[in-house]
Amino acid sequence: MASTIPWERVRRSASKLTTPLHPDDYLRLLNPLWSARELRGRIEKVVPETEDAATLVIKPGWGWRYDHRPGQYVGIGVQVEGRFQWRSYSVSSPPERKRGTITITVRAMPEGKLSSHLVSGLEPGTIVRLALPDGEFVLPDPPPPRMLFLVGGSGVTPVMAMLRTLDRRGTMPDVVMHYSSPTQERMIFREELEEMERKHDALTLHRLHTDTDGMLQLSDLDTICPDWRERETYACGPSPMLDAITEHYEENDAADRLHLERFSLELGGEGGEGGTITFQNSGKTVEVDGATTVLEAGEEAGIGMPFGCRMGICHTCTLTLISGKVRDLRNGDEYDSPNEPVQTCITAAVGDCKLDI
Repeated sequence: MASTIPWERVRRSASKLTTPLHPDDYLRLLNPLWSARELRGRIEKVVPETEDAATLVIKPGWGWRYDHRPGQYVGIGVQVEGRFQWRSYSVSSPPERKRGTITITVRAMPEGKLSSHLVSGLEPGTIVRLALPDGEFVLPDPPPPRMLFLVGGSGVTPVMAMLRTLDRRGTMPDVVMHYSSPTQERMIFREELEEMERKHDALTLHRLHTDTDGMLQLSDLDTICPDWRERETYACGPSPMLDAITEHYEENDAADRLHLERFSLELGGEGGEGGTITFQNSGKTVEVDGATTVLEAGEEAGIGMPFGCRMGICHTCTLTLISGKVRDLRNGDEYDSPNEPVQTCITAAVGDCKLDI
């Protein structure tokens, strides 16, 4: 039987070859994961973990670093209703030296359009944008001889990357883990953690089902883990839980052993002084205070500002600073070199400045 030639596909490819393209477009014709301008990944599969959580298995493309540190997070950008939405999620898989896949584990939040889409609306084969691994909430190398993990809900994901790394090495130190979850059924990785506890005598797992048992009382740490003051503690979960843990450790002079991971972006650094921002190409200017980001100022002036995540992850908002100075609202770093690229979503004006847009 003669083979059928996919003429429509041939026609579409031929039309692209007769149209002026950016070099990046030629790469994409060969492989959708090849890009010189941005990091990409392909969703290989979506694995349900609970009724409202799933693990995304992602094949990264060119430029990816496979030697991330256990506990780091990545940025992922997905097109939803015609616009790229960006969020950061912890990598739940251990680092791999070979060019394979990574996983992130996501819980759908009632108010979270992107998280719900990732859990229940993302099809295998979808091409997503990625940002390289980042974060300091990581497993030290070598690991401490005694560790305590305090996690709540989806805060288990960075800790899972640490535990999977220790399990794969076969060198589990003395680890106590307290895991709070509304119910047993909503406990992500429950069966894998229970199997890991059976496998390693040095791993002790405490479970708390908050819907029936209430929240963790930090005074109970003396019973759960009597030597908690001497252990390196890694805590990840809802902000009220982390605030309570921080206060408890400070009261007990153990704050220097506490490591926290918070998932929300905090623009809590020192603001700018404000000033007049000029957008050169449009000729528009706007007066701003020191807490207004350059991106917000441009949108207020009616400029078609580029943006993506609005969190400082994807760099889509980057513009050239022609003159003046801006300050990073996350950490206070300042940028004032002529023709320097700056991220407009996380910087504010320090006096008058001009941007190339």
